[in-house]
Amino acid sequence: MAGAGEIDFAPSSKIAEILQNVRTIISTPKYSVPLNREFGVTISWLDDPLPVAQARLMNEIITAVLEWEPRVSVTQVIFDGDPQEGVLRPKVRVRLVE
Repeated sequence: MAGAGEIDFAPSSKIAEILQNVRTIISTPKYSVPLNREFGVTISWLDDPLPVAQARLMNEIITAVLEWEPRVSVTQVIFDGDPQEGVLRPKVRVRLVE
């Protein structure tokens, strides 16, 4: 299994593949993929006040995962990080869609 940030081209299970896909979706800025500009999440919230940025990022994550990884649904998004430094680290919980 690949570590965080590494791509595993042969995931050991379907769940590992799905989680890797979700991680890729939420860590890719929209418009950064040359042949698929719509892939990823919009980062236009970057300079918004923290509560607004959290709400917008949560919406972006839910929408992007719904569009790009239909095998799961997002059940929870919580943020970790130091609000005083303006750091938003989303932790996303997903559920397999049967």
